[in-house]
Amino acid sequence: MDHLTLKALKPTEYTEAADGYRAISGMADAARERIDKQITAAMRKANEGEAADAALKQLQKLSENFHYTQAECGLITGALDGFSAEITAPKRRLTEALDDAAALAYTVNEDGTITYPAGGKNELTGEPIPGGTVLGNNGLITGNNTGFESPGLVPSNPQLKNPNPHHAKAVDIADRIAHAVREAQEIDDRYSKALNKLKAAPGLNVNAKTWADVASDVDAVSSAASEYLQDHIPLDKSPADRKEWWDSLSNEEREEYRTAFPEIIGNLDGIPSTVRDDVNRENIHLLIAQLEGQHDEASKEKLEGLKGIQKKLNAGSQPPMFLLGVGLEGNGRAIVAFGNPDTSKNVSAYVPGLSTKLNSDFADGTVKRAFDTAKGARDIDPSSSAIVWLGYDAPQSVDVATTADAERGAPAYNNFMSGISATNENADPHITAIGHSYGSRLVGAATQEAGGIPGADDIILVGSPGVGVDKAEGLGVGKDHVWVGAAENDPVTKVPSPKEAVTGTMGFFEAGTFGAYLGGDIADQGDDDIWFGKDPASKAFGANRFKTLPGPEVGQPSFPDVWNSKLDIDAHSNYFTPEEGKDKVSARNIAAIVAGQPGYVTRETPR
Repeated sequence: MDHLTLKALKPTEYTEAADGYRAISGMADAARERIDKQITAAMRKANEGEAADAALKQLQKLSENFHYTQAECGLITGALDGFSAEITAPKRRLTEALDDAAALAYTVNEDGTITYPAGGKNELTGEPIPGGTVLGNNGLITGNNTGFESPGLVPSNPQLKNPNPHHAKAVDIADRIAHAVREAQEIDDRYSKALNKLKAAPGLNVNAKTWADVASDVDAVSSAASEYLQDHIPLDKSPADRKEWWDSLSNEEREEYRTAFPEIIGNLDGIPSTVRDDVNRENIHLLIAQLEGQHDEASKEKLEGLKGIQKKLNAGSQPPMFLLGVGLEGNGRAIVAFGNPDTSKNVSAYVPGLSTKLNSDFADGTVKRAFDTAKGARDIDPSSSAIVWLGYDAPQSVDVATTADAERGAPAYNNFMSGISATNENADPHITAIGHSYGSRLVGAATQEAGGIPGADDIILVGSPGVGVDKAEGLGVGKDHVWVGAAENDPVTKVPSPKEAVTGTMGFFEAGTFGAYLGGDIADQGDDDIWFGKDPASKAFGANRFKTLPGPEVGQPSFPDVWNSKLDIDAHSNYFTPEEGKDKVSARNIAAIVAGQPGYVTRETPR
């Protein structure tokens, strides 16, 4: 890139090219939809046999080709628009510098140097001070000379001041040109690298490896367009501001952001749920392709989790399922809703706890808890939605004994809850924050953030080892709106406080049993302190305790066994599950609270 190239460059031509690729992407998407929803469906209904099966396979192949075309052309559109937008600034600065040079009758040479005329007088000789040529400093090199000897173009000496009045003006113009060219070169390098990556191989066969490449292409375009995204998407604004921004866009602009930057739009709090779901159904497809063939244990676990979620999405459900977030960072990310959170009057968001991560257990078990809650709440009020929010790295082992993961995850949870309030179409939705196990500690941390949990009307804590707050009123929703479920045989709700663990009669860690902590009464008068503070189910905490089934007895498990999840503790896992043999009492009470009907809740005396 040189100043002549930048001068000749026309950003509008790249915008026009983006429009062309946008049109191709739209046509490919329409063609794919017609194949999938019309032609294929009609052929399945009307034809059977080997010939029909072969034709359907070819149609599926054609559909995948159109899908690939739609995805890649969408990425190209975003890259071209990003380049056009970013290159406009250095081009404008170059034009301004060239105009200033022309106004002063300075010569801008092909190599970007500026030649300026003689000016002023030599005080000794009375002769005009000669002109010279200066090379701009782009921030990486120093080229400006003193102007006494034009041919040398040696670095300038700041202690020497050129007496020619044109020199300083020429230096300024040369520097501005050099900076503009340098900036343009950096922009060109970024986008050229991304666009070159988007080239399809000859004889392309769209398969799992192809989609893995598309996932890599998505990352490449987002990386290249990082500055463009900062300027055009309100990433650092509130979810309410993002909702306002999204609403202000044209349909064409929205479609570009969806196709060019799907991993951002699909996970951006403040974007409507139907949009996030639509985009994330594409994202999960790409993430699965990205993980296929990777053999490390973490990748295999995430792959199983993603496949499990995708299977549920494809199968459909009632209430309908929405994928509000998905990603591979940390132990994996997934946010799943049952019932539309934007149209429902009652919305809950449940934070799972210890050992939760994106794996098959999450897809089969944890997600089902949100489904059961939604189904139960909708039996009471059909306008209800329930969400499971895995937007943080839950501790996987004894690390649960610290608050670090909860405190790191709390801001993200609050941002999500703020987005729920921003996109909900009802004037005053009823919103419930739910924390299970260690997830209750995260909910507790979220309440202590500035302003508390956005929009929360009720808080439910189940299987809680404490929330870091000693009084229900400290959670910011009023003690009458704090609800606690603690099964009698759930040992996690009885984990002793650190003080008890140390001062117990035999020494808690040495004895390794919950029975040992009973000797810690000296440290805990009243026996209402547990690991993360006051027992939420205790009278001292002051919350509403609702009834649960006691669950099967587990004896006296050791501290490491509980925290490291070596035991299958049904009493700790069944709070959301209405099936026979689980805890239909707790599940019904949770559903009633989520549905905004506290009168339906059966209560239990605090400990």
